[in-house]
Amino acid sequence: MFKEVKEFDYITVSEAKELMEKIAEVRQKKGELLYETRRALKHLRTFAKLPSDKAREVVEELMKLPFVSKETAVKIVDMMPQNPDEVRLIYAKEKVTLKAEDIESILEILNRYR
Repeated sequence: MFKEVKEFDYITVSEAKELMEKIAEVRQKKGELLYETRRALKHLRTFAKLPSDKAREVVEELMKLPFVSKETAVKIVDMMPQNPDEVRLIYAKEKVTLKAEDIESILEILNRYR
């Protein structure tokens, strides 16, 4: 019953919510949604902080910064940190030490989309 993974990409919670809503709509027409699908959709609706198109824009803008990878950009958008300490927490496992101006540039981008 396992399927082969043909493609892998990091997506934000907002984008996952959009995809799950489309899947849920199709499955609902065929019958009742499974418990797991309902729980996943509830989780995504609770934690999605931006519309999916805005989330994609923010990820793309963050990736223009030389110290932000796609994986990190997605984490940043999912968490939408509001202060420098929260940004440092995201980078805690990375091998990059951010300067204060780097953190401020991340927060400036995020503040434009709040």
